Amino acid sequence: MSSTLTVPVALTIAGSDSGGGAGIQADLRTFAFHRVHGTSAVTCVTAQNTLGVKRVDALPKEAVVAQIQTVFEDIGVQAVKTGMLLNQEIITAVAEQVEALQIDNLVVDPVMVSRTGAQLIDDDAVNALRRTLIPKAAIITPNRYEAQILSGLEIHSLDDMRAAAQMIYRNLGPKTVLIKGGGMQGSLRGVDIWFDGQKLETLTTKQVDTKNTHGTGCTLSAAIAANLALGNNLATSLRQAKQYVTNALLYSLDIGKGQGPLGHFFPLLEN
Repeated sequence: MSSTLTVPVALTIAGSDSGGGAGIQADLRTFAFHRVHGTSAVTCVTAQNTLGVKRVDALPKEAVVAQIQTVFEDIGVQAVKTGMLLNQEIITAVAEQVEALQIDNLVVDPVMVSRTGAQLIDDDAVNALRRTLIPKAAIITPNRYEAQILSGLEIHSLDDMRAAAQMIYRNLGPKTVLIKGGGMQGSLRGVDIWFDGQKLETLTTKQVDTKNTHGTGCTLSAAIAANLALGNNLATSLRQAKQYVTNALLYSLDIGKGQGPLGHFFPLLEN
């Protein structure tokens, strides 16, 4: 005798990682861990592995829009996260869909700069993110370098992170801002700053000593979206997501010759 279940649904709008460590592959594994059905709208296809990215091909904006609309018109979605949107055309088209479909639980991972400081999208795309998508976000999750671009401030200290979070909130209009400290040095590595317009909180978790951190940012934003889809509020979603990432880092996968991914399915690895 079979049984049927109704579960929450989340949508990731992001790029494909052929190495399976980040992008939609990481997002869908994260959704599944949280018992949330994962749907996807692919924005670009990358040829990459643990050593780096060799090629990136963007999909037409019409193809991205069609994926989003097709999922919404049949399945319905409780939360959405965006990752690598790649260019101005795709970013603008996604923002228009967020508006038209009245998406409230929107997690924007503004994939602009890598954790090492390399810019991944051009200035026109950055400006489109600032102007069209970030103001619609329930939460935005920039790393140190992305926060520098969005705030216009240099970030070297905890006070710098606090000032940048408040600047991004005031000038760009997301409901909440989380500046991730993974790219910070020393004791600040992994310390995050969260600002919701009233409370300014410092969030810390256990530091995990591993080189295998590929996909950490994607996983965090996907975990926040999954928790929102489950009906948790933003504060709870963020704390649950950070704990999930910490656990996945504790069981990170030593695969390939470079930077391996997180162990998204870590309970299955404990035995």
